[in-house]
Amino acid sequence: MNFSRYLLLALKGCAMGMADVVPGVSGGTIAFISGIYEELLDSIRSINTQALKLLLKGRFAELWRHINGRFLLPVLTGIAIAIFSLARLMTYLLSNHPIAIWSFFFGLIIASALLVAQQIGHWNWKTLLSFAVGAVAAWWITVATPAETPDDWWFVMLSGAIAICAMILPGISGAFILLLLGKYQYIMQAVGDLNIPVMAVFIVGAAAGIISFSRLLSWLLKNWHDLTVAVLLGFMVGSLNKVWPWKEVVETFVDSHGKVQPLIERNVLPGTFEALTDKPALLAEAAILCVVGFLTIYGIELLARFIVKKKEN
Repeated sequence: MNFSRYLLLALKGCAMGMADVVPGVSGGTIAFISGIYEELLDSIRSINTQALKLLLKGRFAELWRHINGRFLLPVLTGIAIAIFSLARLMTYLLSNHPIAIWSFFFGLIIASALLVAQQIGHWNWKTLLSFAVGAVAAWWITVATPAETPDDWWFVMLSGAIAICAMILPGISGAFILLLLGKYQYIMQAVGDLNIPVMAVFIVGAAAGIISFSRLLSWLLKNWHDLTVAVLLGFMVGSLNKVWPWKEVVETFVDSHGKVQPLIERNVLPGTFEALTDKPALLAEAAILCVVGFLTIYGIELLARFIVKKKEN
């Protein structure tokens, strides 16, 4: 493989990484658009017991060929570069422009949910029930769980395991899953600060997740496609409660850096937000960014459809 091929794959990985940092935008969708989706899936599935045996026997050249290392390395490098580059920016925006960034995320997730709904072939009582279960579960998590979920190693690892599975699903965002679990800002902060222990635990969880959960998810999608997608759709709709831009802080806590952080928040209307905080609700700005987020997803989807039609012709 020549340098230009490596560079192209790294750039495609960068695009995936940029998508994975933004809730509502799927790295899997970007992989599909850029034409590397199937090879990515095949490469991920090749990380199996056979690969482990080759690793333990020290047969690294065979292992490299088995896992398609010439493909995976530049793609993963590109993803890592993008995530490290954007993590600080996202942390800054969430801290200094929360209404604007949450409004953008709100539009992204609404559009993503509508597109995911189109993947359900037949709506019946089973799919409706699955959708309702997913929506209620996600809503309950956003209501019953404080804004700061546990920072313990096991929860960080679990978050990585679950979020990484979204990378292989067009339409489902890994950052969105982290948002739902209350770990988005925490992980972005850890990446931005190069917090190696947190990053290491998260990566271990991600590795375990993509090897095991992804196979389960692939099986569910193959055998119970509509029901699985309906549950995922329910998660997306139910979690909109978490990304509502205007919130009242009900309870706070002091983090390890001595900063006061929100612990429990309650959604409020823009007018109520202004009255409570004496800050502008920025309603026009929020509406514009929500529409921009919505159109961003549909622009990506239209591009994907155009590429598919072009290949078919």
